[in-house]
Amino acid sequence: MLTAITQFIRDEEGATAVEYGLMAALIAAVIIGAVTTIGTNLNTVFGDIATTLGS
Repeated sequence: MLTAITQFIRDEEGATAVEYGLMAALIAAVIIGAVTTIGTNLNTVFGDIATTLGS
């Protein structure tokens, strides 16, 4: 039993998959944040342009 637990702890294949999953989630979060910020800024810019052209 102790041998099986030791072998499970030393097995790094599952840890690699988890690490890749965490990296993918972090990259997705950064992309979502960047796109949201850029979208908000673009909305403000186009709103200002529309206001200027409407005046």
